[in-house]
Amino acid sequence: MSEQTQEQGTAQPRRVVVAGAGMAGVQTAVALREQGFTGTITLIGAEPHQPYDRPPLSKAVLLGKAEGSAFDVDFEALGLELRLGCEALAVRSEAHVLDTSEGPVPYDVLVLATGAEPVRLPGAEDVPGVHLLRTLDDAERLRPVLAEQHDVVVVGAGWIGAEFATAAREAGCAVTVVEAADRPLAGVLPAEVAAPMTAWYADSGTALRTRARVARVEPGAVVLDDGSRLPAGAVVVGIGARPATAWLAGSGVELGERGEVLADDHLRTSAADVYAVGDCASFPSGRYGERLLVHHWDNALQGPRTVAANVIGLTPAVYDPVPYFWSEQFGRFVQYAGHHTAADATVWRGEPSGPAWTVCWLRDTRLVALLAVGRPRDLAQGRRLIEAGAVMDAGLLADPSRPLKAATA
Repeated sequence: MSEQTQEQGTAQPRRVVVAGAGMAGVQTAVALREQGFTGTITLIGAEPHQPYDRPPLSKAVLLGKAEGSAFDVDFEALGLELRLGCEALAVRSEAHVLDTSEGPVPYDVLVLATGAEPVRLPGAEDVPGVHLLRTLDDAERLRPVLAEQHDVVVVGAGWIGAEFATAAREAGCAVTVVEAADRPLAGVLPAEVAAPMTAWYADSGTALRTRARVARVEPGAVVLDDGSRLPAGAVVVGIGARPATAWLAGSGVELGERGEVLADDHLRTSAADVYAVGDCASFPSGRYGERLLVHHWDNALQGPRTVAANVIGLTPAVYDPVPYFWSEQFGRFVQYAGHHTAADATVWRGEPSGPAWTVCWLRDTRLVALLAVGRPRDLAQGRRLIEAGAVMDAGLLADPSRPLKAATA
């Protein structure tokens, strides 16, 4: 027990168990130590690999420019116990026990950080040459596909589909992207914002087939619902991800309609002494007035600090971030901050046909979100303005030569 804890008359939990050894899980363990937690911390990871970062999988690791992306964390020096190749199977919340493939693990506090799992293409699970891109093993299976310059069909024109297509084109593969909607990123961005991105595919030599549904996948080919056949030495499925929470059924941990753990604004779950963080959990945002489920790296980096503060209990913290993510695709650096669904006005900065432009979303004249293509300064300034709830002058904001911070009302 630390002197600070003793002075406040509270006792820290002795044993914290973290289910999940990805970014959210590792950062929770690190944040606990940084904030003074002195008890035991056990990290449970389903994969046998040393914990690693995921973004490089679709870039450097995939292209063979890096062998891996292990976190630069000295687990031994921090006194963290790693149990790898150990799958979380169930939570017995009343008994404070996590059941795993290696046996039961008791806890005083449990942190759920199991992330998300990719949605699989129905009927294609057992077809040779069909790949996902979520884990280190997935990336290693795909590296020879790129090295041998196979014809590749990507199912899904979302963020991961675009990033993989970018890497495959860089490797010299012929790439066709098949998207059921009428445009890329249909479920993520408004039509007028996603529309300019369609041209990026053709510019890179990538064939984009929209309004195209996969009827079936055969060895060496993808058959669309209109009967056309696309040659495919490999098929990469990128049609979304869902929280990896099926194992929590019957645990007393409440799940939402999207299968995510329903956390409160302190990232506590409905079960006593159980927290949830990262891709597996949603949280209520006071800033945006709705519950957010954020499947992006920055959420898995920021949330653990809140969890650690609340586990220790010295300075209870509310979690209400400005969501942020980035994507590198087709020679462009795309960044997004905020949440735009409740916006009532849109302001463009620059021409979307050009190499650099920004879209800003306002609600009651306040900046609530922006997407920046090749304009990192807009993103950096805009993120701070969103956090501050800044009121903007739409006329000034539309001038791309004016800094965002100089466009406040």
